[in-house]
Amino acid sequence: MHQTDIELLRSEIAAAAARMIAEDGADYATAKRKAARQILGDSKTRGDILPDNAQIEEEVRLYNELFFGETQPARLLHLRQLAVQLMEELARFNPYLTGAVLNGTAGEHSDIHLQLFTSSAKDVEIYLLNKNINFDVSESTHFKGRHEPVETLSYLLPQRGAAPEGVHLAVYDVDDLRGGIRTAPGKRAERADIDAVRRLIMEES
Repeated sequence: MHQTDIELLRSEIAAAAARMIAEDGADYATAKRKAARQILGDSKTRGDILPDNAQIEEEVRLYNELFFGETQPARLLHLRQLAVQLMEELARFNPYLTGAVLNGTAGEHSDIHLQLFTSSAKDVEIYLLNKNINFDVSESTHFKGRHEPVETLSYLLPQRGAAPEGVHLAVYDVDDLRGGIRTAPGKRAERADIDAVRRLIMEES
């Protein structure tokens, strides 16, 4: 297969995955897998054909601009403002925003993803229980690629006159923050503290 054909297939898969993410709220891994099957059938997929997350993210941006240009900016602003409120409340746990609400691709089905850095995950659970928040406990992959999973607390945050918003708190050890906020030149930040999120909101206003 020529390189041009590979690039075309990769772009086609990225566009199909982006549509699933924007329309249905699919996660990147699921959308990429479904899009590859949709386009390539059940044949074994070569790794070099699959787009990376950065390419898919760019396609999500384009899709949002094309089909949700009138509603997505307001939705993104709402989620970022809500994230700031949550980060203020969770300040003792060193919260950082990540995911679609940070990178600007958040849409109707997007949840708020925060990473907390604390010496005790149990303290976060106690905090939520004291606020009468019912949460589910699951595991996420460590952003540094380590084998040990990260405890993640998920819950629905009630909204007056609207559907509740999904919130996911990935609880890291405080030492994980070292080196975790550095961003390679030319790349978007993968996580942002409350001041950085406030700046994003001001830039959009």
